[in-house]
Amino acid sequence: MKLEKLSNFVKRPGPLVFIVMDGIGDTDKIEGNAVKSALTPTLDKLKKTALYTRIKAHGTAVGLPDDTDMGNSEVGHNAFGAGRVFAQGAKLVNKSIESGSLFRGEVWNNLINNCKANNSKLHFLGLFSDGNVHSNISHLKAMIIKAAELGIKDICVHILLDGRDVGETSALEYVDPFEEFIKETNSKYNVNCRIASGGGRMKITMDRYEADWNMVKLGWDTHIHGNARKFRSAREAIETYRKEINGVIDQDLPAFVIVNDAGEPLGKVTDGDSFIFFNFRGDRAIEISKAFEMDDFDKFDRGKRPKVMYAGMMEYDGDAHIPKTYLVSPPAIDQTIGELFARNGIKQYAISETQKFGHVTYFWNGNRTGKFDDKLEEYVEITSDILPFEQRPWMKAAEITDAVIKAILSKEWDFIRLNFANGDMVGHTGVYQAAEIAVETVDLCLARILKAVDEVKGIAIITADHGNADEMYELDKKGNISINKSTGEPKAKTAHTLNPVPFIIYDPLYKGEYVINDNIKTPGLTNASAVCINLLGYKKPDIYDESLIKFV
Repeated sequence: MKLEKLSNFVKRPGPLVFIVMDGIGDTDKIEGNAVKSALTPTLDKLKKTALYTRIKAHGTAVGLPDDTDMGNSEVGHNAFGAGRVFAQGAKLVNKSIESGSLFRGEVWNNLINNCKANNSKLHFLGLFSDGNVHSNISHLKAMIIKAAELGIKDICVHILLDGRDVGETSALEYVDPFEEFIKETNSKYNVNCRIASGGGRMKITMDRYEADWNMVKLGWDTHIHGNARKFRSAREAIETYRKEINGVIDQDLPAFVIVNDAGEPLGKVTDGDSFIFFNFRGDRAIEISKAFEMDDFDKFDRGKRPKVMYAGMMEYDGDAHIPKTYLVSPPAIDQTIGELFARNGIKQYAISETQKFGHVTYFWNGNRTGKFDDKLEEYVEITSDILPFEQRPWMKAAEITDAVIKAILSKEWDFIRLNFANGDMVGHTGVYQAAEIAVETVDLCLARILKAVDEVKGIAIITADHGNADEMYELDKKGNISINKSTGEPKAKTAHTLNPVPFIIYDPLYKGEYVINDNIKTPGLTNASAVCINLLGYKKPDIYDESLIKFV
């Protein structure tokens, strides 16, 4: 892993600062574009005066099945860190199901045999949509059919409503067809499959980075113990909450439990059951997995912890081995630039707030927890606020900026990477004005950081991992804004976008030594890694994708 120095370029005196403006895509479309309508003098000036291009941040460019798949922060930071494309979660699971390898695996067969031996229930829990970011409902259906074919008679499905990676109020577009699917499956195979519990993904179960363990507790109480508001069907729960909570979107719907005529939950988890968490993405699956598996768990009172056989769709944390058993192996991402730099004595500083801290560390390092070299690396987490992001769209950008400026001026670090979460986390709320403020906040922080870069004669790379705030309204198939019939207002979009992202190099000492490489047919996030290596004064290794710059 020895890096070879460039003969025609020497590292600048100051550090290379890699800035990820999470969720800030780059498109010329005007309507619904909070990035365009926001006041962004810093970005506007950079696009005119610095080296600037656009790069692809979705689909095949980041290892997803096809170009209709939105990028996300996890695969985006994997791509930045890896410098080449690896097949990602959805693609790996698709192949595993299509080939049948998932169903031939030891874990799947142990889960099935456990149910048969104990005459017990098989439970499925996960994000209930085809957003293909955390999960895909097609994977759930395939497993239910296979389980039914293998003779499992009692199947419970615990649904986490999306409204974030898909339409914000699209829950019934998944629930209604799924109920028909269940009806047909039950009739064909003589099984008892049903939806047992649920709730919005930002209300229960799917917390990440230990930002709000109460979300996980609410999910545990709902799915495991059947303790939540009772309804006769998922449709009834969704419609009732929508009537009672003005403007609520799917991701924020409260927990619910489905009960029988006697008011008893249809899917409480009991000793001897098997349980599958069918999300393939790791960040929002780790905490609930810990609740199932850890004997010395102390984050909340689990009550009576049922003795179940638990498995995740994938291994969500490869270093901590969470969960202990899983159905599909994650991509083996090796020789990331984090490791490459550590092995070559390049000092690294990584920072973000809680919501994206794992992205500049764990995901950047190829789904690896911890540092490569404690002496050469420092990771800083700024604690996120626990409240709706539209209420505080500036989030912790100022605190991150303060720390980054201090790190730049210290001249201690060669490579500094940071993530501003604002464009993504606030974009997910669907609140346009808040998204504008989020983008403006990032722009203000950029100006402060660039001033420090000037002072020490460093270089800054400004980019994003995917779009979000750049498309705040739902579009129809013709690309026109969808209108909410009840309000007459544009329908808010809370999902990521398929738009490219900016890639900007700000170099105060630039004298034309390099230019944007126009020989790459479809430049993407992975091509940014080689730029980092180049601007630190080294040749890229052969295994890395082509650099976005070329020396002249």
